[in-house]
Amino acid sequence: MKLSKTEEQVMEHLWKLEKAFMKDLLEAYPKPKPAPTTLATLLKRMIDKKFVAYTEYGNSRQYYPLITKSNYFSKHVNGLIKDFFNNSAAQFASFFTTETNLSEKELEELKNIIDSQLKAKRND
Repeated sequence: MKLSKTEEQVMEHLWKLEKAFMKDLLEAYPKPKPAPTTLATLLKRMIDKKFVAYTEYGNSRQYYPLITKSNYFSKHVNGLIKDFFNNSAAQFASFFTTETNLSEKELEELKNIIDSQLKAKRND
């Protein structure tokens, strides 16, 4: 299941704050801030989708993410590879490296990351 862009914005704040009451989330937004009712609706939808949970303290709720940013991003990228690149990481890498105008330095960094992962896989 995916989050909408506005839900992703809420998640960004929750990932940074780790735990937050409604007032904390509202304070994290730049102006113009969303209406509290809008934020409450977004949080409810995110709870229903099992991305967010909360702990009750009297009449207040402290919200926290149920998924890490890296796990969410990983699912997104894997879905992208599956849906748009025939489940081929090589096709994705080819597209990514040719269509994103990466500098020589960035390509070298990617190569080093791949070489490091290859070395780690060989040692497993």
